[in-house]
Amino acid sequence: MTVNDGAELVRRCRAGDGAAWEEIVSLYSRRIYNLAYRFTSRTDAAEDLTQEVFVRVYRSLEQYDPKQGDLQNWLMRLARNLVIDDYRKRQRAPQDSQGEDLEGHTYHLRAANTSPHVEMERRELGEQVQAGIDKLAPDLRTCVILRDIEELSYQEIVDLLQIPEGTVKSRINRGRIELAKILRRMRVVAMSDV
Repeated sequence: MTVNDGAELVRRCRAGDGAAWEEIVSLYSRRIYNLAYRFTSRTDAAEDLTQEVFVRVYRSLEQYDPKQGDLQNWLMRLARNLVIDDYRKRQRAPQDSQGEDLEGHTYHLRAANTSPHVEMERRELGEQVQAGIDKLAPDLRTCVILRDIEELSYQEIVDLLQIPEGTVKSRINRGRIELAKILRRMRVVAMSDV
């Protein structure tokens, strides 16, 4: 989608075109849900955050300026800010953060023309990686998700988290090393059970 396409969708939404709003939600809900799930590891919390993001986006449509970038970047910046704020609040007031089964939400993960076997393996691998990410320390987890899953630049992470670039790079490196160790341990456990 080009900047002009996004600007046109926003213009139509502002004019009250419900189909334009549905198109925005359809285009971006999966990516926002996946981001929220990476931070919450809970389907209900990810759904709530996704809905909250779109409520905030809808209320902020007047603030969108296509000269500042395309619609996707603007939406994802709002989403990341909201999700990270929620994550920080939950870190201050920890709850049971056991990951839930994604069975009811596999529609978010389906790829076209895949066999059930391939899809099942992909889902299992995704669940194992998420379980590994869940075991990272919160500061490492945040940086790894933003860099390796959301593919933000170092500068974007610095701006979002308001920490020095050296700290960001260090946390990403430490997080990757720790995640690799966790995933290796998980595979060893799984292999010994077979």
